[in-house]
Amino acid sequence: MGRPLHFADRLAELVEERRSQLVLGLDPDPRDLYPEAQLDARNNANPSEAAAAAVLEQCRILIESVGDLCVGVKPQLACFERLGSAGLETLDSVIRLAREAGLIVIADGKRGDVPHTARAYAEGFFKGIETQWGLVPGLGVDAVTVNPYLGSDSLEAFIEGATGEGAGVFILVRTSNPGAEDVQDLECKTGLVHERIAASVARLGEGHIGKSGLSSVGAVVGATAPDLIRPLRKLMPSTPFLLPGVGVQGGRLDQLSAAFEPQPAAALVTASRSIADAYKQEGSDPVSAARREAERLRDDCWRVSNQ
Repeated sequence: MGRPLHFADRLAELVEERRSQLVLGLDPDPRDLYPEAQLDARNNANPSEAAAAAVLEQCRILIESVGDLCVGVKPQLACFERLGSAGLETLDSVIRLAREAGLIVIADGKRGDVPHTARAYAEGFFKGIETQWGLVPGLGVDAVTVNPYLGSDSLEAFIEGATGEGAGVFILVRTSNPGAEDVQDLECKTGLVHERIAASVARLGEGHIGKSGLSSVGAVVGATAPDLIRPLRKLMPSTPFLLPGVGVQGGRLDQLSAAFEPQPAAALVTASRSIADAYKQEGSDPVSAARREAERLRDDCWRVSNQ
């Protein structure tokens, strides 16, 4: 087998092909699913299996409804892991559905640990592990979100595991939640904490830049702090940004143009509740409302990226 195609190059090709930078977030809550998603689960007496089946159907409906408008999906791992072993099996099925739809899969787990454990995480997310009995395959995702709190050696273990499989990592730099400022905006010797992390992300990504001019080492940058987008882009000129926070959290696409300055594929916009729950605002059926919202977001992303 030849060397896997570089993650950012695959991403750039898909963005251009679909004229989209939209990533569908999958955060399924078994207590709040479409009625259609719950139909097959109602006759299942096992609560774990019933919940997992309904969650899988919810994800299938969303992928089939809006997947062609997106370049990727971002399953929130906690939403599957809380369902136990049935949830992990469901996650595996969701990944297969996304691949069949031609979508990049970004596992949102925000993992971070000492290098030895980080390598184990990377094996589980990407290729798997070679044993005396043969290969035990991992999830086979295209990218994963990781936490930089343990330092660059923990990040290098993830990056090494990803690079060998043509995959990527997105490192938390400045997140979208209100409490982000508690730590990420603190002063340190060389500036703010998130600026120090951004400089580290740029350095770690220098050796992993593809033909597209983008690195396979990306950054999670919240859309809820738009005044930070341009300074962070200057610190990370070749870094793909993963931009959560548009929609329900209040982030506005028209304030994010600096994220796309290197090229249209330099930033991905994630949306979960704003798509899945669009029907609650419209008062219409879930599928058509989700598609209308996804179309709007896709078109707005493309417009902003080409300004």
